[in-house]
Amino acid sequence: MLSFLRRNHKRTLDSLSEAEILALAISSEEDDARIYRAYADGLRDDFPASATVFEEMAQEEDEHRSQLIALFEQRCGNVIPLIRRDHVHGFPERRPDWLVKPFGLEAVRNQAEAMERQAERFYLAAAKRSQDPAIRDLLGTLAAAESNHQTLARDLADKHLPMEIAEEEIGKERRQFILTYVQPGLAGLMDGSVSTLAPIFAAAFATQDTWQTFLVGLAASVGAGISMGFTEVASDDGRLSGRGSPVKRGLATGIMTTVGGLGHTLPYLIPHFNTATAIAFAIVFVELWVIAYIQNRYMETPFWRATLQIVLGGGLVLAAGMLIGSA
Repeated sequence: MLSFLRRNHKRTLDSLSEAEILALAISSEEDDARIYRAYADGLRDDFPASATVFEEMAQEEDEHRSQLIALFEQRCGNVIPLIRRDHVHGFPERRPDWLVKPFGLEAVRNQAEAMERQAERFYLAAAKRSQDPAIRDLLGTLAAAESNHQTLARDLADKHLPMEIAEEEIGKERRQFILTYVQPGLAGLMDGSVSTLAPIFAAAFATQDTWQTFLVGLAASVGAGISMGFTEVASDDGRLSGRGSPVKRGLATGIMTTVGGLGHTLPYLIPHFNTATAIAFAIVFVELWVIAYIQNRYMETPFWRATLQIVLGGGLVLAAGMLIGSA
């Protein structure tokens, strides 16, 4: 809920003036250059040729930034407002380079491609609404340059990982599937499975009544599903991030949130409290391991880290609910 309120205080791209769009582009190019240099540094020992490519990409981002600053000073003055990605509604945030470590070539390539696709969409969208011919021309030129960077990033894979990279269309389809369905669905499943543990088991141990526990779990699951679904829809329209239809993502998030909560709620339809609770415990165990598997399979999270985060976190929430209910 707090994240939903924070998003509502962000500006939309359409509300930005041309000066603010240029300022956003300047800060974005600066961030991208910094990230590419971090990639180059991390790849230099094992892939020196690829490190050189990322150094050149960083230098080109620096050149883009210089062009944008020159145009800003010419059209808008010398004071550049501080506008960053996280100030704009729906603008994709950059993944910190330390989350990509150790720097595998495939992981860095995929991240670089995603960065350039997002930058190209931003420049195309900004160019369409610009009324200044010089600004419109520069933004269009930068969009074309970012598109060329995507080709350059793909060349890294062709050169160093020819047998490990799927066909381009299959890879693109898989990435889109993950962005539109897997990521939102996983977030919903995690929220529904973990956040409902405390209220459900608190009600169970406090009342020892399976029907009352079922009602509490049903309300928590459905309410969380509705809230998460609307939050996902409102958070990003998919135009700049390329994450796909907000309605599809919202449905994936909302449905999986509800499913995650209902998994350990439905056993309380059984009138015998001990039996229902034992089955609910077993389902919780399965749910948490399924989430860890999905994180490892689709999000490339190391299995031990995913297990520690989900199982430990879920266990703590479950224990909190049991303790509160037993008080």
